[in-house]
Amino acid sequence: MTSKRLCVVLLACLALGACGGVDPNSPLGQRKAIFKQMLKTSEDLSGMLKGRVAFDGQRFTDGATRLDSLSREPWKHFPSVKETSNSSAKDDVWQKQARFKELATSLESATGELVVASNARPFKVSTLSPAVQKVQDSCEACHKEFRDH
Repeated sequence: MTSKRLCVVLLACLALGACGGVDPNSPLGQRKAIFKQMLKTSEDLSGMLKGRVAFDGQRFTDGATRLDSLSREPWKHFPSVKETSNSSAKDDVWQKQARFKELATSLESATGELVVASNARPFKVSTLSPAVQKVQDSCEACHKEFRDH
C-alpha cells in the first residue's frame, strides 16, 4: 500500500513539474503577460489597417494609447539578475543593460508617436501605417538582439 501511494505522489510531482508553468506574480510572469497584451493590441491595430478587422477610429486611438501605456511597463519586471532559465530573454539583457534600455526607450518613443498619429483627424492610413510599422520595427530590433527564439 505504501509503494502505491509513493508512486501516486511521484507521478503527481512529475506531472506538475512537466507543466512548466510560470508563476504569474513572478517578474517573468509579469513581463510575459504585458508582452502578450502588447502583441494582441498591436495585432488589432495592424488588422484594422490591413482590412482584417473593421476599422474603428475610436478603437484604434484607444489601442494606440493602451499600447503606449503598456510599452512603459515590462522593463520594471526585469530584475537586476536573471532569475530563471525559463525566460526567452538572452543573457545580454543583463550584460548589455545600456543597449537594452536604449531599445526600450526607442519603443516608448515609437508608441508615443503612434498616439500622436492616432489623434490626427481625419484618420489616414498613410499616417497611421508608418507609425504602426515603427512600433513593430522597434519590437523586432529588440527581439533580434535580446530574445532567444
